[in-house]
Amino acid sequence: MSGIGTGYDLSVSTFSPDGRVFQTEYAQKAVDSSGTVVGLRCKDGVVLGAEKLIISKMLVENSNRRTFPVDRHAGVAVAGLAADGRAVVDRAQSEAQQYKGFYGHPIPGHVLAERLASYVHVFNLYWYVRPMGVTSLLGVYDEEGPALYAVDPAGTVHRYYGTAVGKGRQAARNEIEKLRPGELTVREGVRAVAQILHRVHDEEKPFEAELAWVCEESGRMFQRVPQELVDEAERLAKEALEAEDMDD
Repeated sequence: MSGIGTGYDLSVSTFSPDGRVFQTEYAQKAVDSSGTVVGLRCKDGVVLGAEKLIISKMLVENSNRRTFPVDRHAGVAVAGLAADGRAVVDRAQSEAQQYKGFYGHPIPGHVLAERLASYVHVFNLYWYVRPMGVTSLLGVYDEEGPALYAVDPAGTVHRYYGTAVGKGRQAARNEIEKLRPGELTVREGVRAVAQILHRVHDEEKPFEAELAWVCEESGRMFQRVPQELVDEAERLAKEALEAEDMDD
C-alpha cells in the first residue's frame, strides 16, 4: 500500500512507512512534466532559458513569462505550475527588498537562495497547505561573482555550474555535461542554452525560447537577453540540428 501512496498521500504531514512524503513527490511530478528550463553559470554571468509551448495561435508573444527579476542583481526562471512560480517570485522579491532595507546593500545570492528554500519548505510541513509545484532556478551576480542555484518543491537548495529541470531535464543535463560552463562567455552560453532547448524539444507544438541573463554585459543587472541575440542563437541552433539530421 505504501508503494502507491494509498492512504498516505492525503496530507503533506504524513510519512509513508518507507519514509516518503507523497504530496511532495506529486509536486515534483508537476515540475517534471512542465517545459524544460536550463541554467548555465558562465565565467562572466548566468544565463537562464525556458521552453514555453505555444498552446494557441492566438497567444500573444512573450506572454506567460517564465523568467522574472527579483532584484537588480538577481532573477529567477521557474518550471512547473506558473501560478506557484509567481508566488515564489513574489516572496523572493519581498526577501530581497527587506534585506536591502535593513542592511543597506543587496542580498547575497546564497542568503536569497536559502531564504527562498525555507519559504518553499514550509509548504511541506502543515496539513492545511500543499507543496509548491515549482522548481526555481536562481541566477545572481553579487560580490562573490556569478552563481546559479536551484530550489525544488521540497525546499532543497543546490548550487550548480549548470542544470536543467522539466520534461527534457535528463537529455538537457547530458548536453550540459559536455560543456565547460565556467569557460564560456554569456554570449556563448546563450547559444548553448538555445541549442539545448531545441534539441530536447520533442513535441509537435511549436515553442518559444525565453532567455534571460545577469552578467558583465548587462551591467550585472538581471534582464531579458536582447531579441537580436535570441534570434541569432535560435537560428544557429536550428542550423546545427538540421546539419545533424543530414549527417544521419
